[in-house]
Amino acid sequence: MARPSWRRRSSRTLWERARQVADAVSLPEPFDAEAFVAALAAGRGRPIELMPVSAPEGAPCGLLMSTERADYILYPANTTALHRRHILLHEVGHLLCGHTGADAGADGVAIDAAAGRQLMPHLSPELVRRVLGRTTYTEVEEREAELVATLLAQRVVRPEEPREPAPGVPDGVRRFDSVFGGRSRRRMP
Repeated sequence: MARPSWRRRSSRTLWERARQVADAVSLPEPFDAEAFVAALAAGRGRPIELMPVSAPEGAPCGLLMSTERADYILYPANTTALHRRHILLHEVGHLLCGHTGADAGADGVAIDAAAGRQLMPHLSPELVRRVLGRTTYTEVEEREAELVATLLAQRVVRPEEPREPAPGVPDGVRRFDSVFGGRSRRRMP
């Protein structure tokens, strides 16, 4: 029996690729989701639309749908700003990594068409049916998008300029800062 593809790709390889992808992205400072997405769309030459939705219980937190016309990032309107930002960065991670999706996700189940219609009532049922098959990703793609989102979120929260801890900071705090500190001090896991 063949090993699953996600096991063949080591964590180190995923981290390296995620860092390359995240490091190539410019983020507005202070971070503004609409400005970030507009700049990303302009750079890709393809529209990206952010769509707040009223997500039913059990529906995915976020969803990236790509059509012939545009990419749509759906996110729940009834969640915290921090969660919305992470969902946005995760879905953007799929775009940046070039993930194309498959007929079913890591658990082998495609998103239910009824849930899709509830999430996207303003889109035609035919479009929803056509697109839903391309909105699920493999476990490796999900892990990669999550790593990209986490690395981008770290940059959003912590500006890129390197800084030194204040004099007299205990060594334990300095070590903690070296793990979670600025970009120049990051280490591979």
